[in-house]
Amino acid sequence: MCLILIAVQQHPVYKLVIAANRDEYYERPTRRARFWKETPEMLAGRDLRSGGTWLGITTSARFAAVTNYRDPASRKAKAPSRGNLVARFLLGGERPEQYLDSLRPRAAEYNGFNLIVGEGERLFCYSNRGNAVRFLNPGFHGVSNHLLNSPWPKVTRGLEGFKSLLKQSRPDPAHFFELLKDRTIAPDEDLPDTGVGMEWERILSPIFITSPVYGTRSSTLLFIDRTDRVTFLEKVHDAPSSGPDIRRYEFSIKGLSR
Repeated sequence: MCLILIAVQQHPVYKLVIAANRDEYYERPTRRARFWKETPEMLAGRDLRSGGTWLGITTSARFAAVTNYRDPASRKAKAPSRGNLVARFLLGGERPEQYLDSLRPRAAEYNGFNLIVGEGERLFCYSNRGNAVRFLNPGFHGVSNHLLNSPWPKVTRGLEGFKSLLKQSRPDPAHFFELLKDRTIAPDEDLPDTGVGMEWERILSPIFITSPVYGTRSSTLLFIDRTDRVTFLEKVHDAPSSGPDIRRYEFSIKGLSR
């Protein structure tokens, strides 16, 4: 993922709302979100190159998602896949805090990442560029390719729109997908300097990214209501000639531990 917007306990119907975009090279093979055949309790997309995923949830409401931390100067060519950090949490039984604590000693092996893990609306964020586990308090949070809640243009713009949509008594998923399709390029004076050059900083600055080789490939919405009913929607933007389409999954949480 390259943008994740999160609302914890900010809506009368939904205790957790997540809207996220996954940005990736178009040539990287991917399978869209579904319940995995070998682990039918897990709903997630799949990276067909390394076997992991970028975002997923289980029927017991274990949730995880990852974004890259943009730092090309420190990139390791043979680092392990960050998507496996998501899959291991979803498939495991450790509490979120325990999982992140066990990850910290080997986190430097990976290229830069922000990892969000949790159960239900209890979410935690850890970055191997920040080295502190952060509990996501009730409120609004956003993460892109820097640390949690860094005021990058896409995070700021995304959160403004996200907050506005959650003022509705019954938020319409179509409006969230519209927000995630925002192609507004940030002014040069607001762009971060992450070492990729000004042209790429501009290309990467919108909520929705397009370029000849890299861009936003899917958008995901997740709602958990106060009866523990999960609604998961994924819109794929690089589908075959039939064009973008949306799949929707709904289920009730089983045995959520506290």
